[in-house]
Amino acid sequence: MASAHSRMRCGEFRTTYQADLTIFPTPLARRVAVASVLFLLISPLFLDAYHLNLLIQIGYYGIAALGLNIVVGFTGQISLGHAAFFGLGAFTSAWISNNSGIPVFFTIPLAALLTMAVGLIVGIPAGRIKGLYLAIATLASQYILEDFFARAEWFTGGSSGAMASPVSIFGYEMYSDKSFFYIVLFYVVIMYVAGANLMRTRDGRAFIAVRDHYLSAEIMGINLNKYRILSFGISSFYAGIGGALFGHYLGFVSAEGFTLMLSIQFLAMVIIGGLGSVMGAMLGTIFMVLLPEVMEYGVHLVGSQSSALTQALAYIKEMAIGLAIILFLIFEPDGLAHRWKMIKNYWKLYPFSY
Repeated sequence: MASAHSRMRCGEFRTTYQADLTIFPTPLARRVAVASVLFLLISPLFLDAYHLNLLIQIGYYGIAALGLNIVVGFTGQISLGHAAFFGLGAFTSAWISNNSGIPVFFTIPLAALLTMAVGLIVGIPAGRIKGLYLAIATLASQYILEDFFARAEWFTGGSSGAMASPVSIFGYEMYSDKSFFYIVLFYVVIMYVAGANLMRTRDGRAFIAVRDHYLSAEIMGINLNKYRILSFGISSFYAGIGGALFGHYLGFVSAEGFTLMLSIQFLAMVIIGGLGSVMGAMLGTIFMVLLPEVMEYGVHLVGSQSSALTQALAYIKEMAIGLAIILFLIFEPDGLAHRWKMIKNYWKLYPFSY
């Protein structure tokens, strides 16, 4: 009996820094993650087009939101131009696929690399300014790229927009939502695993050091300019992937879809989900994608007898987004990821209060 008791696991504990930096803190978390991916792989077999559309939206917006979280949540910078890089990824991938024989499956990462290059250029001011001045600089990049989208007819089609071919690989074109869902899922898994691994590396820890106390980080030998600019480049790469998937899913890219309002929605995703959390980026995206759908359902349910509520639906959705940001900043500033962690800890320790 004594030997049997000696082999029992009495809890999860770590004895090395390497063990403390694992992506999955417990074997259960790893099993849940694998089971979730397996469930998503079979979900197109029983989900209708509406729910598949929601999952695809969550996928490409979630990738872009994680990129913004790397800048805002992990590095402590601010960016009000994320939607512009999202749009640049969409336009670039469409342009490459329309003007070359490269399959769309491969134009997506190529577009992300070019978007990253532009992001590195825009990130150069971030190495020397911060706070309100950085917010104004990134806001300027938003408007500069918006103007570029509207005027560069050779690249974006101008006010007419540009057609984006369906995703194709080795001659097989993916027109249906079911096939495109697997492309989005592939990129979501790759980009989120890469994002989680990034935070375990020296560069990822440098980002966090720059965020927490940049003076101490500089004294430790961390090059502030390098890591601030690098964070903008990586963030733009993620935005480029998400934007390219967005463009090829819709089949059409227009400059009107990448306004400042979308940048604010990306900020809302990372604030609501939780700054500095990889999982929080996805939770915030899920919340922001489902919120308008819930509001629409509620308006139709409550206002079925009133046409005024139905006509004001678009304004109600926008007000709901603003109200959600305010309420989270007041009552849950650490976001959904923190709340989820508290719920897990509660049930892990239940029925003991400690």
